[in-house]
Amino acid sequence: MLVSDRSARKIVSLDNHIALACAGLKADARVLINKARIECQSHRLTLEDPVTVEYITRYIAGLQQKYTQSGGVRPFGLSTLIVGFDPYSRLPSLYQTDPSGTFSAWKANATGRNSNSIREFLEKNYKESSGQETIKLAIRALLEVGALSVLADILLFQDFLSFEIIAVLISALHCR
Repeated sequence: MLVSDRSARKIVSLDNHIALACAGLKADARVLINKARIECQSHRLTLEDPVTVEYITRYIAGLQQKYTQSGGVRPFGLSTLIVGFDPYSRLPSLYQTDPSGTFSAWKANATGRNSNSIREFLEKNYKESSGQETIKLAIRALLEVGALSVLADILLFQDFLSFEIIAVLISALHCR
């Protein structure tokens, strides 16, 4: 393929405490990400509080569901993992949305190519742990399926995210 993998980001920051990883059509991802970022900014300006991870997940799932049912538009062709820290409790949250607009909360998950292999690995090896242990588990899961390019994406993206978000995001990453 002639397009550089580095030009198409599949991990983006929606707000300073929320990140989104997606698998699917890149054009659909760009539209959905822009709408989610505007909602985060609008919420912050209107209510003077940052959005919660659950709120922005419901917003994104609602958009996906609306496009699934509306005439004249096609559904979004992507699945997302939304990860971040609740601005009030500082607890990490991880949600997954699918193209139909359904969403669910997870402790660890994967989406995209090889997601079933990573999810099986996480199911066998996941334990409640600290950030360092979570990072080790995520790296082991990515090595299990040979997804070293995902680690490179994380390292390039680290300037935009705090260590805590990276720790949660690594445990929830998808493989291309």
